[in-house]
Amino acid sequence: MLEGRPLFNISGIRVSTLFLAVIVVLQAGFSLFYIVDMAMEVFGIRKVAVSWEFREAVQVVTIIGLLLGAFLGTVVLRNITRNVRDVDNRMLAASGQFHQLMTRRFEEWGLSPSEKDVALFTLKGLSNSEIAEARGKSVGTIKAQCNAIYQKAGVTGRTQLISHFIEDLFEDAAQ
Repeated sequence: MLEGRPLFNISGIRVSTLFLAVIVVLQAGFSLFYIVDMAMEVFGIRKVAVSWEFREAVQVVTIIGLLLGAFLGTVVLRNITRNVRDVDNRMLAASGQFHQLMTRRFEEWGLSPSEKDVALFTLKGLSNSEIAEARGKSVGTIKAQCNAIYQKAGVTGRTQLISHFIEDLFEDAAQ
């Protein structure tokens, strides 16, 4: 295609953005032709008759453009569907990996069952008061459990705890 122009890979076919732009411009131009032609016909303001040969040529080119647009649209839709499915699969894998990583870390740190619950709520982004309400405990108890979790994990706070898991997840994904 054209050097230096971005290319899309559509079902193994490399397509230039310029080519796609030309298709869109042609479709818009021919659509405008039909709109103006119809308006001139409806309002009776046609000054020059359009020959049937010209009309036929425009229709053939328009049909080719529509078919090409439909084909490319179908291919792009199929690729997008495939990409969404791949992303969903990766998210499921990452979710499973995160759960495994979290369970492994909680065991390594020797967290008690209640500390595991508090740590899980913390990783989900709940505040101390929200965790206290969900567990039916006082905010002071939750703060004490959070401090125990941070100490066992070797971090200084909530942000470092979350960051620890994100870094571990990226390291596991890279391997």
